[in-house]
Amino acid sequence: MQIQIQTRKGSLSDAHKEKIAEKVGKLERFIDRVSSIDVMIEIEKEDAVSVEVSLVTDYKKDFRADYASGDLFGCVDQAVAKLEQQIKKFKEKQTDKHAG
Repeated sequence: MQIQIQTRKGSLSDAHKEKIAEKVGKLERFIDRVSSIDVMIEIEKEDAVSVEVSLVTDYKKDFRADYASGDLFGCVDQAVAKLEQQIKKFKEKQTDKHAG
């Protein structure tokens, strides 16, 4: 699995990038066959950050979530939580299709 982190209008330290990669890497526990995870971070000001996380899978469905607030890691956590919900819903639908 490949994790790509990009920033717009600002930069992040390597330590920040590693921590973000660790957080989004946990999504692999929820779904298999993940091709890549792309993280786009837009830093408007110190107190205005938006994060968009895209999860590309080998399934016909890809997942995307975004969140904006003043806290970088809070944004990442919220976007990951949204993706977890999307994945759970997708898996429930897959289970329902196969059960019926």
